[in-house]
Order: sequence, then structure tokens, then C-alpha cells
Amino acid sequence: QVQLVESGGGLVQAGGSLRLSCAASGRTLSLYALGWFRRAPGKERQFVAAISRGGDITYYTESVKGRFTVSRDNAKNTVYLQMNSLKPDDTAVYYCAAVATGGVVTVARGYDYWGQGTQVTVSS
Repeated sequence: QVQLVESGGGLVQAGGSLRLSCAASGRTLSLYALGWFRRAPGKERQFVAAISRGGDITYYTESVKGRFTVSRDNAKNTVYLQMNSLKPDDTAVYYCAAVATGGVVTVARGYDYWGQGTQVTVSS
């Protein structure tokens, strides 16, 4: 099993940047593909980005392409989500999730392990 803890959330002005981190313990993170999801108030959990366990494959939802970048440092057992040009619509609780696969997964039901989430608030 792997345990995931998100950090780096907070309050930022529109147009600003924020970097989220997802730190893993237990099994080595190199065994897992990682995904980022978010849940805004009154909305369903939404896929944001995913990265394969080797870092060679990344996927993004259309609304964040060109603004967000997912990366990983397996030596540090950490995955990152760099968020630039933030908009108020990006306000949500952000979660990281892991699954032992060689590819990438873009649906929540495909993941086995989840962090507790970190709040991101973008003000106008």
C-alpha cells in the first residue's frame, strides 16, 4: 500500500501561480501512476492531470492545458502539479491518487489510493 499527502494549497489571486505536492510513503512511488483530481463546491469530482510511473506520459483535461504541468521526482517520492495563470474557476479541493499501472488513468474509479486533499482558492 501507499499513503499520499497533498500540500501547497492556499489562497492566490487570479493570474497567479501555485505548486501542489503529493508526498508518498509506504511502497515506492515509482510503482504507481499518479493522477490529480479536484472537487469544486456543488460539482462532481473532476479529472485534472495524470502522469505515468516513468514520467514519460502525461494527460490533462482541456481546461488546464497550457496552464498546468504535472511532474514527478521518484527519488523524492513526490509528484507535483504546477498551476499557472490561475482562474477563479480553478477553486477546488485538489486530490492526488495512485494506481499500480504502467500507463495513465483519467477516471477516478481507476485509482486505488487517495490523499485527503488540499484547498486551492483563487480570488478575483
